[in-house]
Amino acid sequence: MMPAFALNAYVALSAVLFALGGIGVLVRRSPLAMLMSIELMLNSANLLFVAFGRAHGGYEGQIMAFLVITVAAAEVAIGLALTVLLFRRREHADVDEITELKR
Repeated sequence: MMPAFALNAYVALSAVLFALGGIGVLVRRSPLAMLMSIELMLNSANLLFVAFGRAHGGYEGQIMAFLVITVAAAEVAIGLALTVLLFRRREHADVDEITELKR
């Protein structure tokens, strides 16, 4: 079993990573930077799943982490495809100025 202080350290690290990702999504206007911030948030959730799974001695946390990794891979593939299409049409892409997907 994992000592209790180690679990608290994982929770604190995950909270910091999630907050940094949330700030990145809110502050950054580049779609690529926003995708990376979302990935940071998903990986902080993965860290919590694995830490709690290990603390409780089960494999549920690892299974959920693999599920989140799968969803994140699909999200990145679609997000990068949209970002590449946006950069082909424009020199720079600001998410506040993008209106092509609204039609």
